[in-house]
Amino acid sequence: MATELNTRMMARALQLARRGQYSCMPNPHVGCVLERDGAVIGEGFTQPAGGNHAEVQALAEAGDASGATAYVTLEPCSHTGKTGPCADALIAAGVSRVFAAIEDPNPLVAGNGLDKLRAAGIEVEVGLLEADARRVIPGFISRMTGGRGRVRAKLAMSLDGRTAMASGESQWITGPAARADVQRLRAMSCVVVTGIGTVLSDDCSLTVRTSELGLPLAEAELASLNQPLRVVLDSNLQTPASAAILDGAAPTLICHDEKLDASTAIFASGVDRLALGGDENGLNLAQLIDYLSARQSNEILVECGPRLAGAFVREGLLDELIVYMAPVLMGSAARPLLDLPLEAMAQKIPLQIEDMRKVGDDWRVTAIPQY
Repeated sequence: MATELNTRMMARALQLARRGQYSCMPNPHVGCVLERDGAVIGEGFTQPAGGNHAEVQALAEAGDASGATAYVTLEPCSHTGKTGPCADALIAAGVSRVFAAIEDPNPLVAGNGLDKLRAAGIEVEVGLLEADARRVIPGFISRMTGGRGRVRAKLAMSLDGRTAMASGESQWITGPAARADVQRLRAMSCVVVTGIGTVLSDDCSLTVRTSELGLPLAEAELASLNQPLRVVLDSNLQTPASAAILDGAAPTLICHDEKLDASTAIFASGVDRLALGGDENGLNLAQLIDYLSARQSNEILVECGPRLAGAFVREGLLDELIVYMAPVLMGSAARPLLDLPLEAMAQKIPLQIEDMRKVGDDWRVTAIPQY
């Protein structure tokens, strides 16, 4: 039975886990606290890919962890990847008890780490603050259990549901606090997807910018070093060579129709191409998400206009909508939030509101489509 001390220590481990959310992809961000006689003797969180896992960081800080209790937000790994098994490290350190918030959904682990700890005589308890721990790494859990990462769309609109004037003018609907929040969303994503229409109208770069994150400097610098893959859905390869998204500041993938002869298209070094199936409605989005998930993309962020956003909704591919709502009116001639031509009430798509909060002068609404 968990005590108040146990719960408090796991809550601290969850705080630590979130410190890795901008920098350790494709690994899940995990937190670890080592406690002995009621005092914290070591803490850690997952470092950028190839670096130490949370348990190893905490053990290094503790120095001597013999007899300690470890609180880990995800089951300690039992396999060797770029680093050694964390279960082995805890055993070697002589910890006496391990609390794991959730069992690892990764088939390479899936209880093996916990079994290894038990076999070594370590007392193991699983499930402390499990629901909270699952909310920390939803994309990783989705990819491991369902085969694809979490797909979220970021949209900004006026109070009357408009995203741009009829001319296409859209900067800026929301204020600086909301734009900083979007930067953090981008920083915690493995991939940012947009359409050629957005590239041509906004000349967006879709990079993570240190000065705009609103994070402590060290954390912001680490986040900006781990730029997400930028993906442009460009059926006919219309992306100009001068486009900001081809600036080399982050890896870029241009997706085009597989029926197109792409042999003459030349992009800068570091820009890849991907042929996708397509029809009159556009490129095959499900094929794209499968491809990105196979590349270990846990969090996929869609930043685009109403047409592409509507296509993701129509195909049932969006797991979450994040809508920033500005306290302005843009009028009936302006463009809608989504290109979603429903004709009857029976076609409406219910949304489950997960969160609503003020961000500067704007409001952020997080909703899950109930397909």
